[in-house]
Amino acid sequence: MSEEDEFELEPIEILELPLDTWHRDKGARMVEFAGYHMPIQYEGIMAEHIWTRENAGLFDVSHMGQLMLTGDGAAEALEALVPGDISALKEGKMRYSLLLAEDGGVLDDMMITAAPMGLYVVVNGAVKWDDMGYLREYLPDEITINNMEDRALLALQGPKAVDALKRVVPGVDALFFMEAGLFFWGPQTDPEPLWISRSGYTGEDGFEISVPASHAQKLADQLCAQPEVKPIGLGARDSLRLEAGLPLYGHDMNPDIDPIEASAAFAVSKRRRAEGGFFGSDRILNALANGPARKLVGLSVEGKMPVREGAAVFAGAAQVGVITSGGFAPSVGAPIAMGYIDAGHNATGSTLEAEVRGKRVSVTVSSLPFVPHHYHRKGAQT
Repeated sequence: MSEEDEFELEPIEILELPLDTWHRDKGARMVEFAGYHMPIQYEGIMAEHIWTRENAGLFDVSHMGQLMLTGDGAAEALEALVPGDISALKEGKMRYSLLLAEDGGVLDDMMITAAPMGLYVVVNGAVKWDDMGYLREYLPDEITINNMEDRALLALQGPKAVDALKRVVPGVDALFFMEAGLFFWGPQTDPEPLWISRSGYTGEDGFEISVPASHAQKLADQLCAQPEVKPIGLGARDSLRLEAGLPLYGHDMNPDIDPIEASAAFAVSKRRRAEGGFFGSDRILNALANGPARKLVGLSVEGKMPVREGAAVFAGAAQVGVITSGGFAPSVGAPIAMGYIDAGHNATGSTLEAEVRGKRVSVTVSSLPFVPHHYHRKGAQT
C-alpha cells in the first residue's frame, strides 16, 4: 500500500431528500448543498423566480433540521442561548431567533414555534448536526431534543399560495404571518396531521408544511396539480431571499458576527434587552447602545455586472467592507448585493466601490428589502 493510499480519505456521503426521485422526474438539475442532493432549477432560475413572485412556488427544504424540544422549562432554558422572548410565546405563535455562541457570535438562525407538544425549532441544514450537539451540551438534561428525521419540509411561497393550499388542506387560510397549527389532510376516514406555519424565506406570503416523509410525494403531487403551483429550485430561492433582504447563514451570518452587526437587532426582544442573561449579552447590548463597528447592509449595483460574495468594498483607497451575498435580481432588473460595511460608510445613500475581477464597480448603500415584503400580517389592511 502506498503512502497516498494509506491516507486516502473516505468520500463524504451525499444524502438524498425524500423527494429525490420526484425532483429528477420533474427535470430538476441536482447539486450538492448542505450535504444533500438538492434541485437548483427546473426550467430556469429567472422563470422560477418570476413565477413565485406572481403565483406560487413549491420548494423542498427537507434538508433543514426539524427539532422538537420538550420538558419542563424548555423555553426558559433555551433563552440562555438565544436573545428572543421564547417563554412568552403562546401556542401556535412563532419567533425568528439566533443561536448564540458564548461570546455572542451567531451560530445559526432559526424559527421557534410554541407547539402543543413542545418547542418546534427549524434550523439550517448545513449546521443542524452542530446545532443539535450544541443544544445537548448547554440545555439541561431534562430537556429532550427530538430530531424529526422522519419528516419532510415543503415551502409553498407566493401571492397565490393560500389559494392553492386551502384547496388541498382546508382551513389554512385562517393563519396569519408567523402563526402555525395542526391541520388534517387526506380522506376524512384516515386524515394525516400536518404541522403548517404561515411563514417562509422569500418575502412573499406563504407556508411551510411539515409532513411525514412517506407522504411527501403525494402532497407535492397534489400541490403541483393546482394551476398556481410549480416546483422551484434553490437558485430562485436564493435570488428571492436576497431581494427580500433576508440573510443566508454561513454567508451573511457566521460565528464572528453578532446580531447587531447582522442587522438583526429586532431578534433581541424587549424583555431580553432589559434583563440580559443570554450568551454574549454584554457584547450585544453594548453594540445595541453604541452602534456596531460594521453592519450588514443592502447594496445597489451600477451597471449589469453582478457583484459576488467575497468582493472587497472600498471608499477611495481604503477597504471598508466585503460582499457576503450578491447576484442579479430578476424583480429589480439589476444586480444587488448585501455585505458588511464599516461604520462611517454604511449610511443609506453612501456611494462606494466593489472590486470585481480587478475592476471597480460603483455600489450604493440601499435600504432593505429591495422588494417589499408581502406577508399576510394580522391587522394589516388588504
